[in-house]
Amino acid sequence: MRIDISIGGQTLRLSDASGKLLRSYAVSTAANGAGEVSGSYCTPRGKHLVRAKIGGGLAENTILVGRRPNGEVYGRELAERFPTRDWILTRILWLSGCEPGRNRLGKVDTMRRYIYIHGSPDTTPMGRPGSHGCIRMRNADIVELFERVPPYTPVEISED
Repeated sequence: MRIDISIGGQTLRLSDASGKLLRSYAVSTAANGAGEVSGSYCTPRGKHLVRAKIGGGLAENTILVGRRPNGEVYGRELAERFPTRDWILTRILWLSGCEPGRNRLGKVDTMRRYIYIHGSPDTTPMGRPGSHGCIRMRNADIVELFERVPPYTPVEISED
């Protein structure tokens, strides 16, 4: 398996080991564009891997805080109470950079920046930038992707 994310196209493509496209999803990457520096709120580029899978078996719309379910399920009442919150829902694929000095170690460490592929409210627009650095997906899409990819799946994030 392999994941390719296009910041320019706002897409995530899942391919098998031979390179055959299995599925393509609309995503939302960072509103601030591409970049690797901690605190930039940008989506990091380059070679990564899925270091951890979090949330297997949780109900759709389960709210995750600090990578743990907080006991709440996202709904209209919470959306109205916290209209600007960047929700992390349902599942997390936590990314780790593979290129020291580009997206690993020091001020550019993807994992220490807590960059995830994660679920978000179904009202969140996909196909256009909007996140704080992570790759947002629809809940049904992240559940499907989560079930298909094992830990250490390669992930390439590019601007094209």
